[in-house]
Amino acid sequence: MNAELTTLLFRHGWGMLCLVIVSGLTSNPSVSHAASEARFDVLVQSDVMVPMRDGIQLATDIYLPAMKGVAVGEKFPTILERTPYDKKDKFDASIGNFFASRGYAVVIQDTRGRFKSEGIWHMLTDDGKDGSDTCIWIGKQPWSNNRIGMIGNSYVGGTQHAVALEKAPNLTTVIPHDAMSNLGVQSIRNAGAFELRFWNWIIARAAGGGSRQGRDPILKAAFEEMMANRKSYLLNLPLRKGTTPLKFAPEYEEWLVEAMKHGANDEFWDQNDILGDPSRYKDIPVFLIGGWYDSWGGNTSANFQALSRTIKGPVYLTMGPWIHDKPAESSHGQVSFGSDAAIPNPLAWQLEWYDHWLKGLDNSLGKSAPFATPVRIFVMGTGDGRKTPNGRLNHGGYWRDELEWPLARTRYTNYYFRPDGTLAVSPASDSASSTSYGFDPLNPVPTVGGNISSASGIMLQGAWNQRGGEHIWNGTDPIPLSARRDVLVFQTEPLVDDVEVTGEIEVKLWASSTAVDTDFTAKLIDVYPPSPDFPGGFDLNLEDGIVRARFRQSLEHEVLMQPGTTYPFTIKLYPTSNVFKKGHRIRVDISSSNFPRFDVNPNTGEPLGEHRRMVVATNTLIHDRGHPSHIVLPIIPAP
Repeated sequence: MNAELTTLLFRHGWGMLCLVIVSGLTSNPSVSHAASEARFDVLVQSDVMVPMRDGIQLATDIYLPAMKGVAVGEKFPTILERTPYDKKDKFDASIGNFFASRGYAVVIQDTRGRFKSEGIWHMLTDDGKDGSDTCIWIGKQPWSNNRIGMIGNSYVGGTQHAVALEKAPNLTTVIPHDAMSNLGVQSIRNAGAFELRFWNWIIARAAGGGSRQGRDPILKAAFEEMMANRKSYLLNLPLRKGTTPLKFAPEYEEWLVEAMKHGANDEFWDQNDILGDPSRYKDIPVFLIGGWYDSWGGNTSANFQALSRTIKGPVYLTMGPWIHDKPAESSHGQVSFGSDAAIPNPLAWQLEWYDHWLKGLDNSLGKSAPFATPVRIFVMGTGDGRKTPNGRLNHGGYWRDELEWPLARTRYTNYYFRPDGTLAVSPASDSASSTSYGFDPLNPVPTVGGNISSASGIMLQGAWNQRGGEHIWNGTDPIPLSARRDVLVFQTEPLVDDVEVTGEIEVKLWASSTAVDTDFTAKLIDVYPPSPDFPGGFDLNLEDGIVRARFRQSLEHEVLMQPGTTYPFTIKLYPTSNVFKKGHRIRVDISSSNFPRFDVNPNTGEPLGEHRRMVVATNTLIHDRGHPSHIVLPIIPAP
């Protein structure tokens, strides 16, 4: 398979506008002998308008197996993709060709209000019913055998969850990859904070040709001007209705303004809420794909746990060392994970799943990689730490099959924050010990990589040495983040043996503030010692998290603090799997900002998204015998 096809499943763009015939693709020899082979030509029917229950019609392209320009008169299983990114994208078209040539009908549809579909776009709220109506429509077509598998990542993965939560007729299996879900927990609102990648995403969606307004050349110019000045807008948040060019795209502005005001995880975020009630999910085989550095990684692993306990499924999980949308790549940021980290043939990889559940073929499911066991993870950190030919840190890693997630053999171990800045398995003995720092919302800690997507122009994704430089627009000074006064660093002594950390991670803090509301952030770092290739060492970010103080008791209700009062806080980091090698240090950074990964807390306690003031807060971390602040690390014993 050529390099372009390796990323087809995960990209979006445009394709054919009219009826065309495309010859089949060659089969991939790495797939099981039972895999469907490319033996058909492909017939494409473009812009078929599919009616929804309220009369709105959605533009849909249909790819059918054909012979000599004529559709084969058989009934086939269907692969369904519902996308806001344009069904005419050349990659989406190639998905259609790939699967139709192998004996599948493929239906690719513009979601409501996007591109050629009628209606008004809303954030996922229509996608359950629209997807269900589309599944019913597919079942009535002469080429359908009433078995449907859905495909796609990110928002497109979210449309899969939406249809499964609707328990759509004919839906047989889904492969949600890096998929939107649990929007009020850890994705758009993250423990009350707002992930500003969605500020970026909304502006890009309004400016593109997918919106009604973006197709107007005058309005498009206004949106593009806003995009060109995104950094200045970010420094002047909050966004207020009617005050920026986004006012010309009211459905996009309305959602963004309300989302930035709405911190509580309530009915506003109910769409695609799996964790709140997983029994709503249709009992079908589910294959979840995510990445340790993906923006939806925490939800992917959480959904696996929730669905595995609730439906018969079966439910499978694969987690790689990837950033969003990049399973075919083995490196990102400043780090390489080795050639084995990449999935060179993701379409063929997923063809195995569809062949088994939609065609009943006997293949690798339950027998061999990647489906030998329900869980497959990439364990990072076993590389030699040298500089690769392209200048990246060789962090390395390897794939491992597991029976469950989290791993049953996990030893959850508390590493305590001690007054001298060490991180140790025994708590401090002091009866009174704390560290205070000033948090100035006008000078937030800059984001240097992490679990980010839709970051173009404002952030860097993935694995980076935690230091500033010209590559960080709001942190150009070439100094480590650990040099800042508002970053508290706690780290172990150099490790005497390798330590594997694999699983879900939480930080438990006791803290106070001079403000009625503030944020606390945490970041887990693998500290490399100095080496000839990296004389200053390398502070490799693994996972991060945040908690907004007003949501410390519950994600559903706000409660401001009493200044000077000590409260317990829990920060949920994203999951990971990493070997901290002998001689490395395990480090945790505690602060109160990570911008623009998260919106900055003004420390004033004003309603979210409506503040006019910012004040400096003195935040205090308590780490004494009665308040043993710590991180809970999932340690995996050495074999």
